[in-house]
Amino acid sequence: MLKKITTALMTMAAFLLSSSVLFAAEKAAESGGESYVKVLFAIGAMIGAGIAMGVGAVGAGLGIGTATNGACQAVGRNPGVQGKIMMTMLIGMAMAESIAIYALVISLVLLFANPFTKFFLG
Repeated sequence: MLKKITTALMTMAAFLLSSSVLFAAEKAAESGGESYVKVLFAIGAMIGAGIAMGVGAVGAGLGIGTATNGACQAVGRNPGVQGKIMMTMLIGMAMAESIAIYALVISLVLLFANPFTKFFLG
């Protein structure tokens, strides 16, 4: 059963990714005669930015969850030092959240200031 669901999801994902590329390339060729390389480069940058932001958000979420879990367990064991534990937890959460901010910066660079543009688009 799991194999059937996985196959169906992978097929839908492949269809959705390929259809957007084909429709975008077709529209670009009709409108201005732009090459397919520009369209594929832009779509690749968009997919890369999405993956970078997704992985960064997952990493930040796991880090913040782990920090909160540890702080809750520590306060449960020793409620007298709650202030120190909270301060340390908040610093750890800020460090984990910086991963998501770095991923956002990488995504924005890929979308708006891509350094590989000169290699692919001339």
